[in-house]
Amino acid sequence: MNFSKYLRFAVVGACALAACKGGPPTATKPGKYSSTTGIEYNTEEGMKVADYQGIPEGPGLVFIEGGRTVLGSQEEDVTMSHDNIERTVTLASFYMDEAEVANIHWLEYLHFVRKDSAEEFYQSALPDTTVWARELSFNDPYVDYYLRYPGFRYFPVVGVSWLQANDYCTWRTAKVNERLAGDADDSGSSGGGGLFGRKKNKGAAAEGTSEDGGATKIAIENGNTLPNYRLPTEAEWEYAAQALVGTQETGNENQENKRIYPWDGRQVRNPYGGKMGQFLANFKRGRGDYAGIAGSLNDGAMITEYIYSYPPNDYGLYNMAGNVNEWVQDIYRPLSFEDVEDLNPFRRNGFLDPSERYDKKGYQSLIDDHVRVYKGGSWRDVAYWLSPGTRRFMAEDSATATIGFRCAMINAGSNR
Repeated sequence: MNFSKYLRFAVVGACALAACKGGPPTATKPGKYSSTTGIEYNTEEGMKVADYQGIPEGPGLVFIEGGRTVLGSQEEDVTMSHDNIERTVTLASFYMDEAEVANIHWLEYLHFVRKDSAEEFYQSALPDTTVWARELSFNDPYVDYYLRYPGFRYFPVVGVSWLQANDYCTWRTAKVNERLAGDADDSGSSGGGGLFGRKKNKGAAAEGTSEDGGATKIAIENGNTLPNYRLPTEAEWEYAAQALVGTQETGNENQENKRIYPWDGRQVRNPYGGKMGQFLANFKRGRGDYAGIAGSLNDGAMITEYIYSYPPNDYGLYNMAGNVNEWVQDIYRPLSFEDVEDLNPFRRNGFLDPSERYDKKGYQSLIDDHVRVYKGGSWRDVAYWLSPGTRRFMAEDSATATIGFRCAMINAGSNR
């Protein structure tokens, strides 16, 4: 390299380092030249730097601003489990679905899975509609109609295991990003049929590869696609349900209010206005009382209800209490509150609390590395379970008529 070329790089580099135009570089305005080497981007010699205007808008998602909070049970521990003692943690900002995943969303999933995947995978994605069947109750119509009848389209999908919900998140990521990336040559996509590619031969892998072995790949560096949809962590779910942002005064870092439920006050009825006395969630009020009295129904929901029923919390999230419980990512351990870290706490396995400590084979415990936490209370639960700090668990391959889910996503590259 001759002297003039060295001089040109030195001048360009000095200009970049000094941020001589428009201030220091940012993710959306990285500048024309590298601020460390002075080499020009998007040239034959330089690195390709794609245009980036921030994370694309994800369908159905609401922004949840992170921060410090106190997680843990706000109610008397009537179950005597002592498995969610109060502690201070910090969570990074993230996104969460404004409402539960509904039957119509799952039917859309089944539609594309049937087109793109092996029959075996399609069968594995079917919800267990027999969760409605009860020996001593006439719920038979729900077995046949709840998932597919148009009137139930926007009721929360149930009969879905944690494993099935996790698969849905993977599919949704691929399908949304396939739409965002389009067929552009520089999108990084192979132009296949999304995550599942074309329909597989019998016995072929259900995910990630097409029949001819080609996989759909999205280049993260392009910034034109979304991070992964996923199940929220237990801490994220609880934090979003608390929605204490609605009680915070501007410029005051003291958290002066707590909430038993995802709304203010100690009651489960609306204390204000024309809807005074109406229940704020779908839950079981007492023995045999699911909805109220005909002619004056209160919550009006004998089973599940429309996913946008009842007022949203201060993050704009619907039904973070009642309607259906919701799966979260974490495996269950009774001592997670003291084991996990205080920044973005999450329990992914038995680290520090191995399953060998629990005598499941001897029928003295139900805990192993395949039980997952669910939260929020349901149409069949009493008000105690509506509190965000309560927690229960179930095997990840099991399903009931009282558990659904919603998706979450990292807020990539920003804290606000």
